[in-house]
Amino acid sequence: MSAVRVHNLSISLDGFATGDGQALDAPFGHAGERLHEWMFATRFWHETGAAGADHVFAARHGEGVGAEIMGAGKFGPPGWQDDPAWRGWWGDTPPFRTPVFVLTHRPRPSIEMGGGTTYHFLDASPAEALARARAAAGGLDVRVGGGPTVVRDFLAAGLVDHLHVVQVPILLGRGVRLWDGLEALEETYTIEAVSTPSGVTHLTFTRLRQGR
Repeated sequence: MSAVRVHNLSISLDGFATGDGQALDAPFGHAGERLHEWMFATRFWHETGAAGADHVFAARHGEGVGAEIMGAGKFGPPGWQDDPAWRGWWGDTPPFRTPVFVLTHRPRPSIEMGGGTTYHFLDASPAEALARARAAAGGLDVRVGGGPTVVRDFLAAGLVDHLHVVQVPILLGRGVRLWDGLEALEETYTIEAVSTPSGVTHLTFTRLRQGR
């Protein structure tokens, strides 16, 4: 069966994966771009970027992925459901190039975009959304793209096989935390930590096989 993966999920030292006050001109709230500066400096993000360890981790994001699941907060700012013309943050040719399943309590008709991306809008549980995404992924893996609330829900449901979290050395103090309610998560994963010259630490969680 295809794996369920999370990649490049950046969090602050105090566990916040997005800041407070998300808005159209502030997709990550008061955090701004500080959580992702490590990635912007890599060749994964731009051809002139660095090709070191941060690039290697970041570039795994798209390998073997056939569908994505994201939450309403990743697709747009608060209130986007009231704007029938809203088509996501990424313009007419989004970077996903796969079916994307957007979890929202207010579904709308699917939107076909350029480059192979089609948005489907679901009011569904994590398990139900995963079944839809797997059916569309053609045997490839399913990426849970965020935001932190959706990733947390999939972790709590025991559905994530591979989790890549990037701990950034900043304190946000407020926003949306990743780890709340996930006590003893480490008991079901092997965890590896790699620190890089940029100052971030890459934490890789790999699900333990049953019976180990």
